Amino acid sequence: MQAKKKIVNIPSLISDYYTLAPNPDDKTQQVAFGTSGHRGSSALHSFNEAHILAIAQAVAEHRKAEGIKGPLFIGADTHALSEPSLRTCVEVLAANNVEIILSKDFNPTPTPVVSRAILEYNRTHSDQADGMVITPSHNPPTDGGIKYDPPTGGPASPETTNKIQARANELIKSGVNAIKRVVFEKALKLDNVHFEDYVIPYVKALASVVDMEAIAKSGLKIGADPLGGSGINYWEPIAEIYGIKNLEVVNPNLDPTFSFMPPDHDGKIRMDCSSPWAMANLIKLKDDYDIAFGNDTDYDRHGIVTPQGLMNPNAYLSVAVQHLFTSRKNWRADAMVGKTVVSSSIIDRVTAGIGKKLCEVPVGFKWFVDGLLDGSMGFGGEESAGASFLCRDGSVWTTDKDGIIMDLLAVEITAVTGKNPAEHYAEITKKYGTSYYARIDTPATPEQKAALGKLSPEDIKADTLAGDKITAKMTKAPGNNASIGGLKVTTANGWFAARPSGTENICKLYAESFISPEHLKQIQKEAQEIIA
Repeated sequence: MQAKKKIVNIPSLISDYYTLAPNPDDKTQQVAFGTSGHRGSSALHSFNEAHILAIAQAVAEHRKAEGIKGPLFIGADTHALSEPSLRTCVEVLAANNVEIILSKDFNPTPTPVVSRAILEYNRTHSDQADGMVITPSHNPPTDGGIKYDPPTGGPASPETTNKIQARANELIKSGVNAIKRVVFEKALKLDNVHFEDYVIPYVKALASVVDMEAIAKSGLKIGADPLGGSGINYWEPIAEIYGIKNLEVVNPNLDPTFSFMPPDHDGKIRMDCSSPWAMANLIKLKDDYDIAFGNDTDYDRHGIVTPQGLMNPNAYLSVAVQHLFTSRKNWRADAMVGKTVVSSSIIDRVTAGIGKKLCEVPVGFKWFVDGLLDGSMGFGGEESAGASFLCRDGSVWTTDKDGIIMDLLAVEITAVTGKNPAEHYAEITKKYGTSYYARIDTPATPEQKAALGKLSPEDIKADTLAGDKITAKMTKAPGNNASIGGLKVTTANGWFAARPSGTENICKLYAESFISPEHLKQIQKEAQEIIA
């Protein structure tokens, strides 16, 4: 008998947000900005009102120190803790005289919509804007999250997040009661608090980045599963404005318990659009649509479903790269393909095959921001199903991951070429080889994690990996020479990369073989011996 799904108690979760407080001396309860902002749960004392008061105050002070005088665009997703966090932010930022732009009617707002709003404002104003997005991404319903976007519109640099984090923890330690705030109802009436329609300007601009005309003319049957996320109100206007007749929203429900979600591989509820477990409801419907897709809660990730099934994120990224760089004639000829060091090497092979330059960077979308801003990078993609790319004229679209345009690109590819992305990937594997790729997590003590982060290539004595000569040992990314926080070892037929987790006592081991599943297992086995 299947275990009964545990449904989150929302009233209890929100009560904990207001009534529980963090212990400032307990590291697990402090503000900690990982690759995507601060995340935690109110019941665990890691995401409570005190954290948000302190983060909002720290952001207000950061803006003042940096001379950022334009508006701050705020978006929030559909997690239960997002709305209370939004209200707390408004109270603090309004009291600090920050000009705030909120979504009309407090509608949920995708991460890429905030990124685009910042960039659009900064295109025509000297008083630069920035933003905040309140989301824990695809995390379980118990979690909350918050991230800061500087005027570049994408994820903030480690220097910026370290400053905000340190100041927020100082404020929590000294007592958040001293933080300036104004009652929410009064804040909404202040001259520095405004509401704007985030939906229509974003939707109307989509034709500048994706071939919406080809999509509309194709008549393809399209299925969109919002997974209860912040893009839920975007698909109807997209269909209406562009005359797309056969676009169906598969599950139009909003429910902060996310009880409609199938459990993930470990029994937890996650809105992870790259997980076949989480995407099971849409996968069941694969034969009803020519192309379908789902997105995580803040819509910065994508999951593409064809009649062949859910695509592996790396597989779809390689198809996207091939299509974009052979169809976007107005991009700079030297525009690079951006990928993370732990993304599949099938992307490297496709990039070489179309005669483009690869830029391989550490994990984290922040490394793609500058290249997307100046047009030197046509595409930036992560192994975890997040990517963005330039407008058709070569100008910047967003500097954060955009699940909506990656969804629509899959439809464009199918419409323009007559083949869906899975069919294109089958051709890619015939030409460049079959990829066998996996990530495994292994327990690691804080000391082992620290040692892994400090490895140098000289520490690796092995000359071969799974029977092949080692061609590179890297602790810095070849694309920008930034530390990868771990190690990557490559051969002609495969590679592995090991990184310590920023939040858990585990080591993440990524590996890929172009020979066989058995060869992949051998790489994993030898990798564990090398890094032990």
